[in-house]
Amino acid sequence: MFDIGVSELGVIGVVALIVLGPERLPRVARTVGNLLGRAQRYLAEVKSEVNRQMDLEELRSMKAGVEESVRDIQSSVASNVGAINQEFESAWREATAGLHGDDAGAAATDADGTPRPYLAESSPARRIKRTSQAVPIWYRRQARVRRHALSGAARSARGRARA
Repeated sequence: MFDIGVSELGVIGVVALIVLGPERLPRVARTVGNLLGRAQRYLAEVKSEVNRQMDLEELRSMKAGVEESVRDIQSSVASNVGAINQEFESAWREATAGLHGDDAGAAATDADGTPRPYLAESSPARRIKRTSQAVPIWYRRQARVRRHALSGAARSARGRARA
């Protein structure tokens, strides 16, 4: 920082001893040391903040580049999928062109000429029949479900060993 040698520091120390005196010199030296430490910490903090801002700017530019490449890839994939979809649709139309004859169309329409859905003619919807909600006796015994309320005396007699 400053180009101060040992001889200059010695001269500053002697002048400070003469001006301040031996009683106040240690306290002043501690105060100056604390102030210099605070200044160094502040400068280090400012330097780290500047470095963080520079890194942040680099990350933002990198993010913009990645987003641009993602948009390019997305547009190329979308155009390729669209082209493949068109080719598939045309091939499907060509392959199924001979399948839709007069008898096939009549089977897929109602008497009034409206088209029927494909699943409506296959099988009717089945209802799930639920059985009774009764709990088996073996399960009640295993789970220790009580059917009757017991009094306190009956519970204690039940727990006692029989003689």
